[in-house]
Order: sequence, then C-alpha cells, then structure tokens
Amino acid sequence: MARKATAVWNGSLKEGKGNISTESGVLSKAPYSFKTRFENERGTNPEELIAAAHAGCFTMALSAQLGNAGITAESLETTAAVTLEKVADGFAITKVHLDVTGRIPNGDEAVFQKATEAAKAGCPVSKLLKAEITMSAKLETQRATGA
Repeated sequence: MARKATAVWNGSLKEGKGNISTESGVLSKAPYSFKTRFENERGTNPEELIAAAHAGCFTMALSAQLGNAGITAESLETTAAVTLEKVADGFAITKVHLDVTGRIPNGDEAVFQKATEAAKAGCPVSKLLKAEITMSAKLETQRATGA
C-alpha cells in the first residue's frame, strides 16, 4: 500500500507560499507558509499534519488492541501535540504527546492502559517518528445499574 501527497512551494522561505494536496482529495491545495508554520497564520503546516496522522493512526491502533481484548469502545478521542524545536543543526520534531480518552461502558482500567501502551508502540506513525512520545490516557466508564 502506498499513499501520496504533493507539496508545491513558490518563493523564498519567509515570503513564499505553498500548498499541499493529498491523493484522496481530502486536502486540495491547502495553503501553507512560513507564517502558518511559525506564526499561527491560518493554513496548515507539516507539524499539524503529522499530529493529525499520529492521532488517527494511534486511535485506530487502539481500537484494534481493544478488539483483541474483546472490547469495543463507545468512543475513542485522541489529541496529538507535536513539538517543533530549534536544535543544534536546525529544527527537529522532538516530542509528541498523545492525550487519549476512551469511553467504554463497564471498562477495565488495567486492560485499557495496556491497550493504549501497545497501540502507542505499535502504531506505524509512532514507529516512524524519532521523537519522544508520551501519553496520558483516561478511561471513562459508566457502570451498569440494576433496574
């Protein structure tokens, strides 16, 4: 399986602008620039796209890990925060923090935590990144009440 995306850039680093498109068409000439990357101007940037990819990949991996344990979550929500820092030889993505909340009626905390750790280690995007990956995982349960 191969997936494709295309980036086009015109101009210098600081004054130039570009756009990013994906093969699926979900992104079609999405604008990006120095300002969208470093000054929070409207548009996307590589770090935001990596965060989206990591959040999506991890959440699917967690669903698979829970499924292996015979559990189907009502919902899983993950936020990935990617840190870009200046290092000796330029810039590097140094950290990613995954913040996941799982809603599993009558869920088992130990099983959930084990599944999140396995998903963090096994997610293909996690394997790609050289950054430190940290995580906080919260399980929301609603205990069944007898009627």
